[in-house]
Amino acid sequence: MSKTNSTRYLALDVFRGLTLALMIIVNTPGSDHAIYAQLEHAVWNGFTLTDLVFPSFLFVVGSAMSLTMQKFSSMSDREILRKVATRAALIFLCGYLLYWFPFFNADFQLSPIANTRILGVLQRIALCYFFATLIVHYWKDRGALAFSVFALLAYWLIMASFGDYTMQGNAGLRVDSAILGAAHMYHGEGIAFDPEGILGTLPSIVNVIAGYFAGRFVQSNGNRLSGLGCLVIVGLGCVIAALIWNEVFPINKKLWTSSFVLCTVGLDLIILAALVYVIDIVKFRRWTYFFEVFGKNTLFIYLLADILVVILARIHIGSKNLYSWIYTNVFQSWIEPYLASLLFAVCYVLVCWSVAFLMDKKKIYIKL
Repeated sequence: MSKTNSTRYLALDVFRGLTLALMIIVNTPGSDHAIYAQLEHAVWNGFTLTDLVFPSFLFVVGSAMSLTMQKFSSMSDREILRKVATRAALIFLCGYLLYWFPFFNADFQLSPIANTRILGVLQRIALCYFFATLIVHYWKDRGALAFSVFALLAYWLIMASFGDYTMQGNAGLRVDSAILGAAHMYHGEGIAFDPEGILGTLPSIVNVIAGYFAGRFVQSNGNRLSGLGCLVIVGLGCVIAALIWNEVFPINKKLWTSSFVLCTVGLDLIILAALVYVIDIVKFRRWTYFFEVFGKNTLFIYLLADILVVILARIHIGSKNLYSWIYTNVFQSWIEPYLASLLFAVCYVLVCWSVAFLMDKKKIYIKL
């Protein structure tokens, strides 16, 4: 999908690459105990820069849909369903296998699949892509807009009626516990709680649909300042609506609340407008190649970044794993911990970018 001779495609690749680069930075600090506040998720209610990463991925998936949906006009419903379902299944499987990796324990025995987390980032991307594509294809624009309004209001009603907005008492936790079971959920919060759970997928689909409409709009109006102004106005409107809704349904990434959806969609609309303005209208593109490279092989680099962390954590030098050893001896040894931790993450981004750069030079683009 990366045709860089078109600035519309270039802006999308850059947006995708920016998101991936930020994701790697926030996922790979040198130390979990030395992280700047904006490079961590909000503890519960609230919002940080890090909280924008995942919804931006979904938004970009929707923007890319606006370019690929045109191909569906010449395909039968059966072909479309097969294509969309296959792609979604492969992305879901990649996410699931990523949590199971490296498949074997230190004694070379097969790791128990019974304790493998089922849902996660890629899994939610897969599910949201699948449902958003079918909603847009079969229900068209009006149906997609109606679904978006329904999904945000229905999710609010469910969360308010069948629990509270705490980690231990929310309705999503009850659904995941009943269907997935604690062994297959995320345990990083101290309890079995999955921030990418089943119920939260409903409002997440809206992030993809919003990206789809934004992509369509940019294709028609991206070369006019008035069009980009409309994106900014709508974006600001979404953020203001999110702040108002926050008073009764808090902005919360881990619950993926409806106010969180509006907040992130609004910010993504503003970012997209800014990128299109700089790249298409001002034509300032000297800086774009770095992020464009990431945007061309997003899924592969995403997997590489996570797998490499697991490998580094499995290799030990003395009492430390290689990941910690590099941070301690190469970075923390000469600079204060917070800056050292950030510098480690930036260097890790550059390592991943080097792989993406070589792939681009060899015209290797891995897409599902």
